[in-house]
Formats: sequence, C-alpha cells, structure tokens
Amino acid sequence: MRPFMPTTEALIPQMAVGYGRRRRRWVGRILLLVLVAVVGGAGYIGYSTFTENFGTPECRATALGQSVTFSPEQSANAATITAIALKRGLPPRAATIANATAIQESKLRNIRFGDRDSLGLFQQRPSQGWGTAAQILDPVYATNRFYDALVKIDGYQSLEITKVAQKVQRSATPLAYADHEQEGRVLASTLAGYSPEGFGCRLNSATVSTPADTLAAHLTTELGLPATVEGTKVRAKGRSPQEAWAAGSWAVAHAEADGITSVTVGDRMWTRARGAAAWSWQAAKSTEAQNSVTITRM
Repeated sequence: MRPFMPTTEALIPQMAVGYGRRRRRWVGRILLLVLVAVVGGAGYIGYSTFTENFGTPECRATALGQSVTFSPEQSANAATITAIALKRGLPPRAATIANATAIQESKLRNIRFGDRDSLGLFQQRPSQGWGTAAQILDPVYATNRFYDALVKIDGYQSLEITKVAQKVQRSATPLAYADHEQEGRVLASTLAGYSPEGFGCRLNSATVSTPADTLAAHLTTELGLPATVEGTKVRAKGRSPQEAWAAGSWAVAHAEADGITSVTVGDRMWTRARGAAAWSWQAAKSTEAQNSVTITRM
C-alpha cells in the first residue's frame, strides 16, 4: 500500500491553526512590550512628579567627575567650613580635611550631643580646651578652632587624612576619616569656586527670609568678602571669578535657611525651585562682570 499523503486541502486547516498560534504569540509579545513601555513611562513620570512635589529638599555638589548629595543644613555647614578656609588664605586641602572630618564626626550637623561632652560640627569637647559649649556650637568659632589646630601640624597638606585628622581630633577611630575624603574634596572644590556651576540645591518655596543686612554681614564674616545691600538684594564683588563662584555657591548652600530665591554670578544664574533643574545654573537675565555676585531674597 502506498503511504498516506495528505492532500493540499487537508493541510490548509493545519497551516491555518499554526499560523494563528504564531500570530497570537507575536501579538502577545508586542502587547507585552507596549505594556512594559507604558508602565515604565508611567513609573518615570510618577517618580519625577514625586521628587518634584514631595521629595526631600537636597543639594548636590559635582566636581572631579563625581556628585555627592547632602541636605540643605549639611550643605550650609560645609559652605561655612569652606568659606572660612578661603578667608584665612588656606589651601584647598585644608577645606577638604575639615569637611571630611565634620562628615565623620557629626555628619555635617551642628549637634548638641556626642561622646561625653563632645559638641558641634567637629565634636569638640569643652573639657579638652576647645572652648565653652556655647562657643563650640557656633559653626564659625568651631571651624576656626579646627583650623587653628590644623595649621600647627607640619606638612598637613601632604600627610594622609587619617594622620592629619587624628592629630587634630584625637579620635578613637582615626581610619574612618579616609572614608569621607572624596566627599570632602568634592565639597571643597565646588564651594570654594574651583568648579563653577558645580553646586545647586532643589528647595521648597521660601517661608523665611534673613534680613539683607544680616545676610551681607554673614557673607563678610565667613568669606571675608565685602557686601552691600540694595533693597532685597545683596551684592558683592570677588577679587577673581573663582572667589565670586565661592560666594555664589555659599549663597545657594544657605538659601534654605536665609530665604534666598536666586543667585547670579557673572552671566549665570541659579533659581530656587522644587524640581531637579534647580541643581543646575542657567543663563542669567542680564550679564554682569564675571567677578560679580547678586543674591536675591524673597
């Protein structure tokens, strides 16, 4: 007997069934891809909306190919630490060491507690001769006392940060300072003006505002830069564009506490906003000298 050979008519239903199955598989895959794209897009939009409207206010410093983020409070303290180093004419390494030390000791917060009687940004102890409790809780005083001790260390600019910080702090965990050296370097580079446009903060709308004359006095006290008041604005001129960027970055870092709404350095401008765009600087509405700084309050 001849083997059974299906006719063309008999094969058509089988071919149709196979085609239908393949088609359903491809349609299913396409629908799955569309669903993934829709869910992913919705997730991104949802995340962006959340961070813009509900996320925690924060500041970002970008330099040396790296970004670090801190709260406005931490950033303001880092700006004070860096500004005082500039005012004293200290090298960038000094601000790096000081910021790294404060990150390790207090997470850059001016805390009223610590081991035994330790207080403040650097966890300095009244019983060890650092000053009174009230003095140590003044960030400007505490930072100056730290630098007073730092500059007495021979070769501190070239020594490992663990050795330098330990000589100043006499810590029980000296190796921990090295963990924050890169963060300290990024903060020092941006807040000292060596990385223009490298520092920005995304913040809620201002609800408080430091008087303009008080803000100008703080800028002069910490950075040593003379400032003038014009209505709601504070103006200053750096001796160089780098110093102007230091003043501008200082102002952005203090924007949360002082009600600052915009900062202009030369032809670049930071504007207070809730979204991630406030981490960046944009073209200013009017061009000024590259060493000029204008701080606007609410």
